[in-house]
Formats: sequence, C-alpha cells, structure tokens
Amino acid sequence: MKSKFSVVSILFVLIFTTAHLESASIHKKREMRAVWIATVENIDWPPKNSSTKEQQDALRSMLDQLAANNINAVVFQIRPTADALYLSTLEPWSKYLTGTHGLAPDPFYDPLQFIIEEAHKKCMEVHVWLNPYRVLNNNGINSLSEEHLYHKSKHLFVEYDGKYYFNPGLDETREFLCKVVKDIVDRYDIDALHMDDYFYPYPVKGKEFPDVETFKKNPRGFTNLGDWRRNNVDMVIADIQQIIKSSKPWVDFGISPFGVWRNDNVDPAGSATRAGVQNYDDLYADILKWLREGNIDYVVPQLYWEIGKTVADYEVLVDWWSKNVYHKNLYIGLYASALEINKGTAWQTPNELCRQLRMNQQYPEVNGAMFFSASRFVKNLHGLNDSLQTNFYKHKAICPENPNIMGMFSRQPENLKVIKDNKDAYLMWDAVEEEEGLQVAYYVVYAFKGKQIGSMNDPANILTLTTENYLELNEYLPKLKGHYTFVVTSVNRYRKESNPVYAVTRRL
Repeated sequence: MKSKFSVVSILFVLIFTTAHLESASIHKKREMRAVWIATVENIDWPPKNSSTKEQQDALRSMLDQLAANNINAVVFQIRPTADALYLSTLEPWSKYLTGTHGLAPDPFYDPLQFIIEEAHKKCMEVHVWLNPYRVLNNNGINSLSEEHLYHKSKHLFVEYDGKYYFNPGLDETREFLCKVVKDIVDRYDIDALHMDDYFYPYPVKGKEFPDVETFKKNPRGFTNLGDWRRNNVDMVIADIQQIIKSSKPWVDFGISPFGVWRNDNVDPAGSATRAGVQNYDDLYADILKWLREGNIDYVVPQLYWEIGKTVADYEVLVDWWSKNVYHKNLYIGLYASALEINKGTAWQTPNELCRQLRMNQQYPEVNGAMFFSASRFVKNLHGLNDSLQTNFYKHKAICPENPNIMGMFSRQPENLKVIKDNKDAYLMWDAVEEEEGLQVAYYVVYAFKGKQIGSMNDPANILTLTTENYLELNEYLPKLKGHYTFVVTSVNRYRKESNPVYAVTRRL
C-alpha cells in the first residue's frame, strides 16, 4: 500500500509539474517588451564625443539588436535634465548629445525624429521619456546655456543637496511642464509619453526639500505638507493626461515608479515589504490614485530586487502590484543591468531575470516587461538574449491595447494574393487607406501549415510584422516547406487589430 501510494504521488507530481511548466511557457500574442534607452550621463546613448554619423549608426545598431530579441518598444529619454534631445524652442539642446549645453548637432539632425522613423520601420513603438523636475545632477549652474529658462525665471528653481530642480509647488512650473509635453505630443509621431520614479527627489537624511515657504504662501487649503506635495504632483499628472488625450488620444501616458508604494507597517494596504523609500511618503507620488482615477494608462513598477530579498521580495511585489493595478496595463520593470553590476548571489546565479519572467507568467494581470537598460541588455549577460530568443520572446508579439480608451478597430486589408516570379515569391495586398487616428502602424502576416486557418491568438503563427503592403517570401522559404495558408491583418495606432483578410493558400 505504501509503495503504491508513492508511485501515484510521483505520477501526480510529474503530471502537475509538466502542466505547470507548459502553462508557464505559454507565449502571449499581446505583450509589452520594451527596453529603456537612457541618455542621462550617456548611460546607453549617445556615445560620448561622437559625431552625428556615429550617433545614428550606434542607434541603428542598438535597434537591430533589440529587434533580434523581438523587442516591440523602446523608451527613449529625450528630456533628462530640463534639456532636449529633440528640436525644441522651449529648452536647450542636451549636453549629453554634443558635450555642450545648448549646442545643436552638426551636421544637424533631430534624434527624436530619427529614432521614431527607424523604430517604426521595425514595427517598434517609441515611448518618449521625460523627467519632470530635475534640472542639474550637480551644482554647476553656470554650465546651463544662456537660453535656459533658469536665467529668465530663477524663482522657478530650487537647490537641494547640491542639485537643482523646478519647484513643484508653483503653478508656473506645472504650466511650463504642460507646455513642454504639448509641444512634443503635437509635433512628433510618438506612441507614448513616459515618466519614471523621479518626482520629488529621493530624500537626503537631515535635509528638507526647500518648498516649505511656497507651501506657506499658497497652501491651497492643505494643512499637511506631505498632502500638499502629493497634490502638486497629482495636478501635473492629471493635466498631462488631458493634454495628451486632447491632442492624440491613442498616445499612452505611462509611469515607472519606485517598486514600493507603501510598506504595510505604515499602511495596511501596502506591500509586505520594509523598503527604506516609499513612493507615497518620500517621492510624493500617489501611484494608486493615478491608476484608480485613470490619469495614467500603464504602470511599470521598478522591481529591481531578487526573488526572496528580505526587505523587498520580488515575488511579494509582483503579486501586490497585480492586485492593485485597477484594470490598467501593468508592465514590470526588470533590472537587466543588475546581471553585471549586482554582485549578490542571486544575480550571479544564472538567470535571475528568467526566474522573474517565468514568475510573471503566473499573473494574468502582468501585460509585459521593460528592461533597464539598453547598453547592458544587448550584452547578453548570463545568456539573457539567448533565453529570450529561444523561449520567452521566441515569437513576435503585438503591444497590448489600452483599456483606458475605446479606439476604433483598424481597417481590414483587401485582395491578398501570392505572386511567383521565376524563383521569387511575394505576398501582396492592398494598402489600407488611412485617416486621423486610424493610421496603420503595421500589418501582421500569419502563416498556417496546411490548408486550414489555425489559432490567430497563438503568436507562433505570426510570420512577421511589416509596414509595407507586401512581403518577400524568399527569406522565409527555409521554414515554409509545403502547403501554407496566409492571413493578413492591420494594426492601427490604437493597437486595434483589424478583421483578417481572406486567406490564400499556396505550396512553396
């Protein structure tokens, strides 16, 4: 009896384990796969002291490497320190681009326009990344160009721990930030606007952020300094969402906060963590309020700790955020750079990120991931890229729809056909006519083995994505042996997919 029970138990464990592994390796057709490209201090791009050509070549190469991993979005930092890596009349050119604050690239080009064009060719989204309040990472105020707003309106700025910031408590600060956002959204074909964890600066022990006098002069009915500070940030977040949606409703507004909202020893609604910093209390960012009220479209908590970390366990946090996302898109911020710089045991035992990605698959609320940051991501640290290409990101994926907005479905392509010309084969269809808000971002080409259409929800059936209304099939012929059925859809700027065009079948 004991022996029989053991065998049954072993069989049950094997069946359960197999089922669990299969469910954990399910690939999603809709999934955010993004990488941050940091420009502050030239972390990822551009190379220091580089020419226009070297910068463009480096960016193309980086996008090629990301595309090889089936990454479908980049988060490009265009305003790291109240400056611009794009053509702006409001703020000067970033020193990280040319080495000198206010100096334009020569030969001239617009880095933001360049990456939009290059990324969109590869069917990648471009999320522009802004820092709202930071002006200088040091006290070198004289390094700012004469055109900088600081020299015209010094009352807008404060110094804290040897660094400079906009004063978040001033209406003029909020109005200026909104003007910057509107300028970007109106002029550039971006897919999302993105801010990270830097709202009020991380607190320095024994030093009070110098906005107390502003609070006293204009408390707006608040008696508590912390509540007033949170309201300062709340207002600018709500204003930015309104500006974006009134101009281009398909453009998302996303926030990537520090990974802990509040510890549960401070607030029972918080996470079972003991982090030394909390969004709500220290950075004055009430992320849950923004999610609850629909003022942001997605959230990317930076869960930069390992599974099992005592004060901030990755498993505890991914579970907490999954339960507190208020039906908005949840992408997890993963720390690819830690595979190189974190010397802790977990990060030196391949591969912590794969364990985290596998854990994410257990939570249906998790709609994808963003990796920090590009220069280390492409190094294939601990074989991360290999794991993505052969497992987690083996197939292409479409970015998730935005549950905050309805949006119109994309229009259906028509007249799909296969044309053979000598040894060449082409898949062709009529281009979808475009109109405002319904522009085609790209087409999705499906290939099904045999003469029947299989599941269009299985990304394994996606042959490729393309911005053209044709596809040269020759490069795919090695894996398209025999009879195949082809289907094409279009995806618009709302990320809505069209009905499929009638399938065509062909032996290749």
